[in-house]
Amino acid sequence: MVHNQIDTVDALMAHYVAGSLPEPARVLVAAHLEMQPANRSIVRDLEALAGEALELLPPSEIAARDARLAAIFATPAAVDVIPQPLPGLQTGKFPQALRDFIGFDADDVPWRTKLPGFKQYDLGHIDGCEVSLMWIRAGRTLPTHTHEGVELTLVLDGAFNDVRGRYGPGDISVADDSLVHRPVAENARPCIALSVLEAPIKFRGSLPRLIGDLLG
Repeated sequence: MVHNQIDTVDALMAHYVAGSLPEPARVLVAAHLEMQPANRSIVRDLEALAGEALELLPPSEIAARDARLAAIFATPAAVDVIPQPLPGLQTGKFPQALRDFIGFDADDVPWRTKLPGFKQYDLGHIDGCEVSLMWIRAGRTLPTHTHEGVELTLVLDGAFNDVRGRYGPGDISVADDSLVHRPVAENARPCIALSVLEAPIKFRGSLPRLIGDLLG
């Protein structure tokens, strides 16, 4: 990931527009924009700023200019269809960007139980990131921890709370070594999330609480 440069969702969006995100993080942002299409205005504004910055650069020769222009004009015009926000996974369907990336849908996740009330599907090490899907039982508390690098978490269904507030469907949590938190899934339903992790987490807190949280 872009180490020490992604500490807010706005910074994440800027890297998305710049095309500098690793593939799992790019997919996470694309899925977020499907679930919360109103935030596409942020991306459009950043793209406009990037375009203005390009216009200020001195001109340079373009190789095969005529052929490139012909290819651009031959491309069909894009139609900007704004979908309705997705409130969760009532239909059992992940956002299209995520489905295309992992190759299956929400109902087909081959979950593995890691802890009581906590299941995970590990997609492996992809483009420098550890990528996984997480299922957290309603009301379940995860152990207190911090991060050795950046972790991006996209809530796909349900919600969790930590010291910063509430994260519901389509919300992105950006966590790094400046944050120590103890996420708690809300009681209404399990929390399902996509995690893109730059480096391992580090457990914190007292041993009795850590053992209690691990046991669920």
